[in-house]
Amino acid sequence: MHAILVAVAITALVYVLAIAGLYAIGRRTAATELALLLPNLIVLFKGLARDPRVSRGSKFLLVAGVIWFASPIDLIPEFIPVLGPLDDVVVAALILRHVLRKAGPEVIAEHWRGDTAALNRILHLQAAQS
Repeated sequence: MHAILVAVAITALVYVLAIAGLYAIGRRTAATELALLLPNLIVLFKGLARDPRVSRGSKFLLVAGVIWFASPIDLIPEFIPVLGPLDDVVVAALILRHVLRKAGPEVIAEHWRGDTAALNRILHLQAAQS
């Protein structure tokens, strides 16, 4: 249990330092988006999991994604700079790509609570990968 608490503390510290670093170099918008990305993704995934227009298979992936984000156990430990959060980003991108194909961008946009520009960038990246 002690190791999990240490891992969570280190993860939080790296996350805060990344946001502070962006803010310090004048990238305030990027810092805000980074600070709100994970909470916005969790809210998005939870909303999509409750939406009747989303298939059962997609809902399973969305719930698994929320559990993955909340879990302190990762493929790449969070305290490794840059690479640490990479597995969360890859999981989120793969799940969003699946839901985008199955449900469409309109359904995703209805559940997004963050900045519209951030969602447009995320969806544009997903569309470019398809």
